[in-house]
Amino acid sequence: MRKVDFIIVGSGLAGILLCEVLKRHNKSFVVFENESQHPSTVAGGLYNPVVLKRFTQVWKAKEQLDLGLPIYHQLEQRLNIKLDYKIPVYRLFASIEEQNNWFEACDKPNLSQFLSSEILHIDTSAVKSNFGFGKVLGTGRIDTAILVKSYREHLQKNKQLIKETFVYGELICKQTQVSYNDFKAKHIVFAEGFGVTDNPFFNYLPLKPTKGELLTIHAPDLKIDFVLKSSVFLIPLGNDLYHVGATYDWDDMSPNITAKAKKELLNKLDKFLNCEYKVIDQVAGIRPTVKDRRPIVGQHHQHKNMFILNGLGTRGVMIAPYVAEQLFNYIEYGSPLETEINICRFN
Repeated sequence: MRKVDFIIVGSGLAGILLCEVLKRHNKSFVVFENESQHPSTVAGGLYNPVVLKRFTQVWKAKEQLDLGLPIYHQLEQRLNIKLDYKIPVYRLFASIEEQNNWFEACDKPNLSQFLSSEILHIDTSAVKSNFGFGKVLGTGRIDTAILVKSYREHLQKNKQLIKETFVYGELICKQTQVSYNDFKAKHIVFAEGFGVTDNPFFNYLPLKPTKGELLTIHAPDLKIDFVLKSSVFLIPLGNDLYHVGATYDWDDMSPNITAKAKKELLNKLDKFLNCEYKVIDQVAGIRPTVKDRRPIVGQHHQHKNMFILNGLGTRGVMIAPYVAEQLFNYIEYGSPLETEINICRFN
């Protein structure tokens, strides 16, 4: 039997950032991953401290950014990859009323550090921008697809990745340890995203998976070096390529791309884009979202060495480092979990 401190099921953002916490505290672990979940394919990877639909602050935005960005920088150095692309986010205004709402938001103490009070006017005919833009400060993009791919390769190289489907019925939970196949561990953490709906230990949770679809377009005349937020996000990738997205579908849980989502995105894009473009790719994935828009973190109500880290939703790159740290401190030191994320709110 191979003994480890932790068994982790899932190597998406939640699993990866938990691995990083364990590394920092010299804990041994093994990760099970069957690559059935692909939410990173539809993740723009933006870290943005402001909800731009309502001009409100993202929950714990400053704490999340202060903790998370140095971790991504460390990952860049260790894995020898580029992850963090510093890029401003511009909110396209559709009316004078939206401008006024922006100014009101700029005066709020919790938002003033994140919003510029200047209305920007960009000299471009490629975007319909009669009312200008508002600029969000301290924003950027994490390349989640590269992170997931590179981190799985890193785990495999270190013999910490088991590429197989986790069979729940073969897990044996005892008072002081768990056993699974050839492994014994002090703790097991399920960080399997949408896959938790098939997990008999946690399938009672009100996870509301959301399918998202994302387009990639080639627009040589657009020439913008900022993320544009209107009814959809437009994210520059370099070489005149841009992500357009994403959709939200609570009914269709298939992994397939759809003509309906493509039409929806292009209809929204055409309302503010004023240049030619060509769609060159479309992808789909399932996001693990929760009805109250907070992650699900904590301990199983019966098995005291079984835990969950899930429900990161659409802001995974910001919240994953924060909740992974919270869960580790809860397991190792008995630090209380914040009420908003504690699984106990659903027990």
